[in-house]
Amino acid sequence: MPLTADPSADPTARPADWVPAVWAPAGAGEILCWPLPGLGLADRWLLRAVALAASTRVSAITGLEHVRPAADPFVLILNHSTRSEALLVPALLTLLRGGPLIHFMADWNFALIPGVGFLYRKAEVLAVTAKPARPRVLDRLRPLYRADTSVLDRARDALRCGRSVGIFPEATVNRDPHRLRPGRRSAALLSLTTGVPVVPAGIRFPDASPDRPIRDRDRMELRIGPPLRPPLPSERPAPADLRAWHATVMTAVAALSGKSWSDTAPAAPAAPAAPTAGSAPPTSTEARHATG
Repeated sequence: MPLTADPSADPTARPADWVPAVWAPAGAGEILCWPLPGLGLADRWLLRAVALAASTRVSAITGLEHVRPAADPFVLILNHSTRSEALLVPALLTLLRGGPLIHFMADWNFALIPGVGFLYRKAEVLAVTAKPARPRVLDRLRPLYRADTSVLDRARDALRCGRSVGIFPEATVNRDPHRLRPGRRSAALLSLTTGVPVVPAGIRFPDASPDRPIRDRDRMELRIGPPLRPPLPSERPAPADLRAWHATVMTAVAALSGKSWSDTAPAAPAAPAAPTAGSAPPTSTEARHATG
């Protein structure tokens, strides 16, 4: 059974923002016929092609009602265990949402891979340029991907315009089958400063062995939890409030992903976004917790 809670067998009779409560791949025909009324012909077929590839790796998605377009804006946060998640999961979510994007933060290095840069542009990815290129000789291309404002400012603007943002707070691939990394506090910071909810999600690997690192070819399940409403918004949240809210949302991701979480392990180093013309310097809180 690929879908549940479908109000009609006729896709044209569905409410405008309908999404299934549960999705599991049923075959190419389902994806190739999925209605995407807001997209042009070329974009529809591009999205369907990537989603078709994703359906070979993603065995189920639950909790889709929490990311329906009517719920925008929100900050979606997920654990990060394989390289392909950052491409496959957003494509499937865009398909199942009927076309509206979730603007994911993603490392600019992946845009250097042939074809991926094109998909990044189509997905309107918020490129994070804090990390150097690999190999370093490609670092001379970094200015081409660096925007006039910091990635946190761009994410904040998107949220305030009613668009949703996606973040992998671990900020690097974590193949540990048992523990999450402490994570960066960008999602918590964006939620506190804009007042939008955080939607936690966990990517699980039910067929993976607990005795070895998670592999790129392991099949995955995505479990999306209900939105978490932040305390009263503040332009400059106190460090203690930010730590507490980050702990709340990461604990939810841990429960959904089937992993444990602690803020005591070393976190990935965070590099502040350099101030540019036309943008205000980041606050000390933002500098410490910018996504890299």
